[in-house]
Amino acid sequence: MSAKKKEQPSFEDSLQRLEAIVEQLDRGDVPLEEALRLYEEGITIARTCGETLVKTELTLKKLAKDMEGNLKLIVLDREE
Repeated sequence: MSAKKKEQPSFEDSLQRLEAIVEQLDRGDVPLEEALRLYEEGITIARTCGETLVKTELTLKKLAKDMEGNLKLIVLDREE
């Protein structure tokens, strides 16, 4: 079996984890080292979710009308 990248959680799962982190930190009863770890995890999740939203927005903006007025998705080959 070849080594694969760790499968990424869905957008929805990431948001749920981020909400759980915020709730834990809001309670204020987390030890400092754990709070720092949770904060760093939350920042990473927030960035990933933000990137997903930007990519989704760009895809939606690529919708265009053809000559007959029908919406069509314009897909550009772009690796990032």
